[in-house]
Amino acid sequence: MSRRPLALALALVLLPAAAQADDLLQSYQKARSSDPQYAAAEANRALAAEQPVQARANLLPNLGGSVGSTRIDNGGPGGASRTGSWGLSLNQSLLSLGNYSALRGAKAQDRAGGFTLESAGQNLITRTAAAYFTVLVQLETLTAAEAAETALKKQFDFASKRLEVGLAPITDVYEARAQYDGARANTILARNAVRDAYQALVQITGAPVANLKGLPDDFKPALPPEKGLDAWVADALANNPDLKAQQATLEAAEAGVSTARAGHYPTLGLRADYEKYIPGLYDNPAFVGSNNANTSVGLTLNIPIFSGFATQSGVRSALAQRDAAADAVEQTRRAIERSTRNAYQALVAGISEVEARRLALVAAQSAYDASQVGLEVGTRTVLDVLNNQRTLFSAQQAYAQAKYNFLQARLQLEQSAGTLDIADVEDINRLLTTDKPIEPSLADR
Repeated sequence: MSRRPLALALALVLLPAAAQADDLLQSYQKARSSDPQYAAAEANRALAAEQPVQARANLLPNLGGSVGSTRIDNGGPGGASRTGSWGLSLNQSLLSLGNYSALRGAKAQDRAGGFTLESAGQNLITRTAAAYFTVLVQLETLTAAEAAETALKKQFDFASKRLEVGLAPITDVYEARAQYDGARANTILARNAVRDAYQALVQITGAPVANLKGLPDDFKPALPPEKGLDAWVADALANNPDLKAQQATLEAAEAGVSTARAGHYPTLGLRADYEKYIPGLYDNPAFVGSNNANTSVGLTLNIPIFSGFATQSGVRSALAQRDAAADAVEQTRRAIERSTRNAYQALVAGISEVEARRLALVAAQSAYDASQVGLEVGTRTVLDVLNNQRTLFSAQQAYAQAKYNFLQARLQLEQSAGTLDIADVEDINRLLTTDKPIEPSLADR
């Protein structure tokens, strides 16, 4: 697939020479030039851009030429002869209200195509970020799963030794073995989840990645400055490209009503013809005729009288299409307002959730460490340690998910408001400062 000019220009700006980092910005740049879904949106945009050109053609002159030869059978001893001619014909629409309204509709469809491509570009950012963050979450989950497997293996060995010296019942060994085997299974599932998340990212970027960038441990989420919920909703209703595309589609449908109604109105056209006969082509005696030329210019007025009710039906169809487009605009407006409010509320809640998940992780780690010490001095059982280990693993997963959900909600809020662009990707990318390498075995294709 060829690179699009805009994507290539973006690559030249964003991609440093010999850059090897696979951060979010790099991944987005790859997706911009390789994602087939966005490439299809570009093709549809080019298709929409041709509609005004085609509609305008009905208002411009139509010039054609012709060359002909006729064989005439004389029916006598002279045999057959031929005549030849060439000519030009010009047709020009002088008055056709339908052509003008069709052009207005085509221009509206062209604008809708531009807004749809803009929406596809913003959607590409959120899709790339979602795939990228999913890999990071799965990597952290795998790290936690491996740590849990190692810890539970130690608990199993510890319980086995205590059983040997008569300090623990056989049930502790069974419980520890069950937990350890479950941890091994979780590690296998976590590895598969990393592989699948990695392939989902490659599906968008079209290129392998090796060393991602993740959030640091001291990440502190914050709301975008100087903007409240009402301001975000107002921006969304004014700037969201999906809503603008629907509004432009409604304009095209309204123009379609005018085009359908124009079927009741007369049209006026100009036609000019020039025809010249060929007296003897290459001095061939078989060609006969004079060197005359005919020129004609005329006006044609077409007045529709009855078309089998086709025009009335076309008007009704256009009205129904316009009403459907109007309903789609209202549906999109309501959906955008809802999604903007939801994204903002998710962002606000995400700040509290990230902090709560962090504190829960700290508490789970402390509880696990304390149970380890208690087990050694005899105040806790193996079962206590296993339960705390399970709680710690869940807390690690939840904290990782909450951090990247917050970043995704921030991008989704900008997308709903119609203001998501490369600057937002750069802002998020600056927060990702920790290397998150992917093992080659997890990146096998």
